[in-house]
Amino acid sequence: MRRMKVIIPVALLTISMGVLAFSKLHKEDPPGRYEVIMGLVGQILTQGHYQPKEINDAYSKEVFDKYLKSLDSEKKFFLKSDIKGLENVSTHIDDELQGAPLDCFNAINAIIKQRVAEAASIYPEILSKPFDFTKDEKVVLDPDKIDYPESLEERKEAWRKVLKYRTLEKLTELQEARDKQKDKAGEKIKTDVELEAEARAKVKTVYDRYFDRLKNRQDDNERFSMFINAITTTMDPHTDFFPPAEKRAFEEQMAGKFFGIGAQLKEEDGKIKIASIVTGSASWKDGRLKANDAILKVAQGDKEPVDVTGYAVEDAVKLIRGNKGSVVKLTVKSVDGTVKVIDITRDEVVLDDTFAKSAIINGQHKLGYIYLPEFYADFNDRNGARCAEDVAKEITKLKAENVEGIILDLRFNGGGSLQDVVQMAGLFIPEGPIVQVKSRSGDPMVLRDRDKSVQYGGPLAIMVNEYSASASEIMAAAMQDYKRAVIIGSNTFGKGTVQRMLNLDDFYSNKEIGALGAIKLTQQKFYRANGGSTQLKGVASDIQLPDPYYEVAERKDADALAWDEIPKASFTPWYDPVPVDVLKKNSEKRIASSEAFKMMNDNIATLKKMESQEAYSLNQQTYKAEQKSNTNALKRYDSVNEKVKELNISSLKTDLDRLASDSAKLARNKDWLKFRQKDIYLDEAVNVMNDLIALSYPKLQGKPANK
Repeated sequence: MRRMKVIIPVALLTISMGVLAFSKLHKEDPPGRYEVIMGLVGQILTQGHYQPKEINDAYSKEVFDKYLKSLDSEKKFFLKSDIKGLENVSTHIDDELQGAPLDCFNAINAIIKQRVAEAASIYPEILSKPFDFTKDEKVVLDPDKIDYPESLEERKEAWRKVLKYRTLEKLTELQEARDKQKDKAGEKIKTDVELEAEARAKVKTVYDRYFDRLKNRQDDNERFSMFINAITTTMDPHTDFFPPAEKRAFEEQMAGKFFGIGAQLKEEDGKIKIASIVTGSASWKDGRLKANDAILKVAQGDKEPVDVTGYAVEDAVKLIRGNKGSVVKLTVKSVDGTVKVIDITRDEVVLDDTFAKSAIINGQHKLGYIYLPEFYADFNDRNGARCAEDVAKEITKLKAENVEGIILDLRFNGGGSLQDVVQMAGLFIPEGPIVQVKSRSGDPMVLRDRDKSVQYGGPLAIMVNEYSASASEIMAAAMQDYKRAVIIGSNTFGKGTVQRMLNLDDFYSNKEIGALGAIKLTQQKFYRANGGSTQLKGVASDIQLPDPYYEVAERKDADALAWDEIPKASFTPWYDPVPVDVLKKNSEKRIASSEAFKMMNDNIATLKKMESQEAYSLNQQTYKAEQKSNTNALKRYDSVNEKVKELNISSLKTDLDRLASDSAKLARNKDWLKFRQKDIYLDEAVNVMNDLIALSYPKLQGKPANK
């Protein structure tokens, strides 16, 4: 489409050290909120992104397709004629980012609202009548293998088959439960006809909640946020748009604390209920809110309350959290049936479960274990939690226990603070470059550890998996490049890019249109000390272990930035390089003879085979035979843990003393330890560490390596 004049003249002044600076916008007659956001997003992407794609018709078409998929992922709302009718606006998005009317968004928005309303009347009608499960029918559930329906009748038929399949699933479960109860005296045995009706009722309840959520959550603002995210993630998967509430939630996650009432929520029977009260929190001090109370409405101070019926927990949380000192009013229905309004002043709630914690593993050698769920940092509070400082404290505690080696567990750690990963890596090496960071223009910047001291110099292992991303990959790559630690697990995620949060409100001065949100913009790229990027390829573990079938890595996204490399930085490897080849050979022998890992590999193959199935039978006899085959195959995986010896893992006494006054935290800590007692991957990491200690011990004589 032809380029149009920009309505919102945002001038890019400088790009320095990856930070954008824009002139503020002033306009007497400002455009609407959506138009302002579109204009800002368009210019931020083109002028500030690390490697911007050309925003043209082809880009618009990709955004168009991605947005439709996000609105109708199962192809059960739109008709094929809708998609064809929208083709004339599918290449408008590049123009809309430069100030043209929002024809594409408005056209799609009008149709999806109509189609969702129609579908909301389809499913109750279908589920009002019994299904015949003796017919030989099949349903295809993979949306990539089906097209949008041609007509209203074809769409209704698609809904019928999906609802029939969901009912068949539920009916089979109910029949299995009934058959287990047959021998119990006094039990009323339901007929298949009664169970079929019950199954349909249960499926209807699920879809009632689903459509309630669409009605309560997916309003114009939510759909517009999805539209903007289709635009930003087409530039690359990690450039995201955050509406105001989402932005706050992201910052709270990074800080490991938030301001709220201190109540953990759960969803039960379509209602938001109190699961537990956090000790010491505002709710705990107030005393009126109790476990299992149902929250009916949420109001911000004296404003109109919002009915949260049908809300997902994460959406209710966004309403309940807020600024410190502000008041939230909850309309609550207690267990005894009374309804009351409880006003609570929000205060700080600290999420201890997101922080680093350690344990001792006793066995052939005494090992320290540090679990780090994310590279957290409170950027708004200089005295707030920082993961590098916390890991240093855990190391100090473990050294006091005279551990002979340390395992740092970064599995499922999606990254976080770049500053902290540099500081944390410095705990294990004397000094030197940790990571290289390259901006859109200019030479790479080397981020170095400048502290010559080493807090811990003993045997070190780092555990990773496919979910280990970003800062986790920097940490693993640096320790691998320095030959300082043995990396154990699978290939990591492959996120080698740096994002900065840009508040859109900083670039537009008219506040009458309300808060605009923020963009998390990709502005830099990571490179290892050896010059290779962690982008796309990730970090290959020294000790490769069979990983569960995740299939989530960066390489799965067509919009991911490419891998490349730059010149290596100058650094000196660790004086006593990890003997990777010997450790690898020993581990491969154990894995080859391990019945547990053999079962794991068989399970992965089974899952891949199941995923490749194109159509599912709606004939109950055939369905049960298929399910029996799949269940028997997967049962072998359920018994993997039975083949793993139980680790002797325990918390440090200092930590238990700290938790002693909080029974809820003690219970969670007990569960945390129990989960790791039968961890096949941690078990092999311990085996590798035993080998490493045996190989390192003679060299450590007379050296204060772990001091």
